[in-house]
Amino acid sequence: MLILLALFVLLVLANGAPVLAARLFGQRCSRPIDGGRLWRDGRPVFGRSKTWRGLLAGTLACGLFAHGAGLGAGFGFMFGILALLGDLLSSFIKRRLGLAASARARWLDQLPEGLLPMALAWYWLGVSAWQVLAVAVLFAMANIWVSPLLYRWGVRRQPH
Repeated sequence: MLILLALFVLLVLANGAPVLAARLFGQRCSRPIDGGRLWRDGRPVFGRSKTWRGLLAGTLACGLFAHGAGLGAGFGFMFGILALLGDLLSSFIKRRLGLAASARARWLDQLPEGLLPMALAWYWLGVSAWQVLAVAVLFAMANIWVSPLLYRWGVRRQPH
């Protein structure tokens, strides 16, 4: 059970560290991952809120936490990268659907970010498929419920 809690915390860190880094650094080191490029449809590939700083912050936070939790820094770094790749996938799909960067797409905003790294946990740590699904869905639900509170408290720029 403790491993599942650690995996949930890793998902929260991957999701929250980029937000905290943006609050700490403002516009400094905020180069967009897509470099401001547009896709064939004329829309941004990911959008300007997906930055190298956020990718680095989420990956480092996961690596450090996983190391401290006894899961290994390598696992943590890979977990963080996969979580943030899931977030990029969500952003890519949202842009193709014509949704703005701040548009809410319940479940699409959370599940890829939760399922990709949890698939690594299934492979690397041997957690069951049901545990993978349970942690990913719990993360998505927590994100859906808590993000509006963080927005009201001024931690997040968008309510989701």
